[in-house]
Amino acid sequence: MSETTAAPARAEGITGARILLDQVTKRYAGQAKPAVDGLTMEIPAGKIVMLVGPSGCGKTTTLKMINRLIEPTEGKIILDGDDVTDMDGDQLRRGIGYVIQAGGLFPHMTVATNIAIVPKMLGWDKERIATRVDELLELVSLEPETYRDRFPKELSGGQQQRVGVARALAADPPILLMDEPFGAVDPITRLRLQDELINIQAELQKTIVFVTHDFDEAVKLGDWIAIFNEGAQLVQYDTPDRILADPANEFVENFIGAGTGLKELTLTRVEEVGMADAVVARPGDLSSDVLARLAAAGHGHAVIVDQRQRPIQWLSHRQLSRLDTIGSTPDPRLPVVGSRATLSDALDTMLVSSAGAVLVTGRRDVFLGVIDIKTVMDAISKAHDAAGLASLDAPVGLNSADSQRSGE
Repeated sequence: MSETTAAPARAEGITGARILLDQVTKRYAGQAKPAVDGLTMEIPAGKIVMLVGPSGCGKTTTLKMINRLIEPTEGKIILDGDDVTDMDGDQLRRGIGYVIQAGGLFPHMTVATNIAIVPKMLGWDKERIATRVDELLELVSLEPETYRDRFPKELSGGQQQRVGVARALAADPPILLMDEPFGAVDPITRLRLQDELINIQAELQKTIVFVTHDFDEAVKLGDWIAIFNEGAQLVQYDTPDRILADPANEFVENFIGAGTGLKELTLTRVEEVGMADAVVARPGDLSSDVLARLAAAGHGHAVIVDQRQRPIQWLSHRQLSRLDTIGSTPDPRLPVVGSRATLSDALDTMLVSSAGAVLVTGRRDVFLGVIDIKTVMDAISKAHDAAGLASLDAPVGLNSADSQRSGE
């Protein structure tokens, strides 16, 4: 292969860069086997590629070699035609976003100062930095007026992680590296952070390389999934649906685990199934007016949205009857999923919140509708029936992937 590879023209809207790992190896002194052994793979511009595999297989080492936090022993890493091993390491890292668990924020700096670190290093003026900080806080669904002057200790884990993502995007880098960024938060916060990343990616179309130990997370977020074995041996590199339908070998099957039929739920997005309408009200509305609208619509609950159409409360007929006017205090336990969330996420949120339905939001958390448990259960039944039919079609002793290969 030549010293550099010409960068292909990017499709419209894509701001990410193509990454090529060419026979990349990392050896550590005193270890008999390389941590990464001759890895070659292409990461397309504007896509999310998930790196998964057993503990110690080289996922994080691979990730950190892309921005040279770890120096490769051999091979080339080419970003949009440029070999990064020929670049100044500090300069390279300023052009690549990097997110770790718990955000990695500096505790003595405010949110705004944390986000501004790289733009300040790049010599941006104060006005441009201030505008960018507010823009990014909006992007990660944090009100600038409320959060810009807070310190990390004044934020929840999920809020810290959102600030970490904003900081990584501050200088508008083409590449975002994420090392198990959502692993240290509770399950519901994790689902919301995943949804937030999906929404951000829909707007920005960066190239995102994401290390996770959670295969369900890989299926939900990834355009492509790379499954590693020891030494970062690439066992299968494919789209989530093809990995689920046709695992490359027994190692992949075991890694995916049992219940593959139900894992199909992670391939179905909430936006792909029917959402019900809801009665929508706003803070300051008279409860009597909202109750009248509920009666006319035959609904039992009203969704309260703020001035930006984001849901903040979900009030029952009984709760409304106790009020004169609608308040503006957000309910932190509100069962919400994004439209790009999976049906598995929707079901998890319903079970954790003990609600029989969830509120669905779109870009910038705008309220879209409601999805109930019957819709999710119908989808589960269809996935279960489909999995059963597939197993009946396969010869005895062979799974569906093996039966396809047996005719090759």
